Amino acid sequence: MSSPDRRTLIADTAIATVAAAGLRGLTHRAIDTAAGLPPGSTSYYFRTRTALIGACYARIAELDLADFEPPEPGPAGPEEGKEAAAAALGRLLHRWLTIGRERQLARFELTLEAARTPELEPALREAGRASRARAAAVLTALGAARPQEAAELLVAWTEGTLFDRLTGAMSRARPAPDPAELTRVARHALDSVLAD
Repeated sequence: MSSPDRRTLIADTAIATVAAAGLRGLTHRAIDTAAGLPPGSTSYYFRTRTALIGACYARIAELDLADFEPPEPGPAGPEEGKEAAAAALGRLLHRWLTIGRERQLARFELTLEAARTPELEPALREAGRASRARAAAVLTALGAARPQEAAELLVAWTEGTLFDRLTGAMSRARPAPDPAELTRVARHALDSVLAD
C-alpha cells in the first residue's frame, strides 16, 4: 500500500474510531489495530495526536465536499434557483443525517477538541474554508448582496441543524430524517440569509 493510501486509511480509521469511541479511543495503537496495520504505522505517518487529528479534519472536509451536489440547473429565475439550492441542501443534510451520520458525529467531537487545544485551531480553520467558499459561490449565484457573510450564516445554520438532529435533547425522539422536510427548512434558511 502506498503512502497516500495508507494516510487515507489511517485518517478514515481514526474518524470511525472517534465516531464509535470518542476522543478517548483515539490512540496511535488503536488506529494501527483497527486499520490492520503493523504496530507503529500510525505514529510513522502522524507523529503526534495533534497531527492525527489534523489529518481527520482534512479528510472530513474532503469527504464532506465530495458529498456536495451543485443545485440542478433549471429555469433562470431567482425563485427557481432558490428551490434548486434548497433541494440540494436538503439532500446534503439528509445524507449527513443518515449514511454520513458517523462522520458528522466524529466531526463535532473533533471540532470540540480544537476549543481545548489551541494548536489544532489552524488545521480546523483550514478544513472549514472550502465549505464556506462553496456556500459563498452558491449564494453569489443566487444574488446575495454579501455572499461571504451569507455563507457564514448558512454554514452556522447547517452546523446547528446537524448538531441538534444528531445529538440534541430531542434527537432520539424524532422520526427519521425526511428529505422533503429538510428541503423546506433549507428553503427558509436560504430565504433568511438572502434577505439583505
